[in-house]
Amino acid sequence: MMLMDRDQIAALIPHAGAMCLLDGVMFWDAVSVRCISRRYAQADNPLRRADGTLGAACGIEIAGQAMALHGGLTAAPGGPPAQGYLVSLRDVRLAVAQLDAAEGELIVEAERLMGDARGATYRFAVSREGAELISGRATVLLGVAA
Repeated sequence: MMLMDRDQIAALIPHAGAMCLLDGVMFWDAVSVRCISRRYAQADNPLRRADGTLGAACGIEIAGQAMALHGGLTAAPGGPPAQGYLVSLRDVRLAVAQLDAAEGELIVEAERLMGDARGATYRFAVSREGAELISGRATVLLGVAA
């Protein structure tokens, strides 16, 4: 059962159009979110290489969108979520070379390990059919002007 669809997600994150790669929210609470992505496999995915393939590292962007969504879901009511920037990646593991080497839905999970009004650190994982494809930790800096 989906708690949110792609249109609802797009209203909470800065990624628009084909760049919004999350299709639904399966679960969320104060510290974590679990999403599904089918859009990653679409031919119009803007992260695809010139030869049409989709490298595994692109899963970090999909996980980043889950982190942004979690920030939007947990933001104070009545105000927009703080703008955030991915500033650090740690312990990233890529178990595959390409995300599109097999078919199926991606499960995207992000868990906030710590955070405050200035930033947050998340553990993330992207899996398909129970097999972890990508994992790591990311730090997001919040409220910084571009």
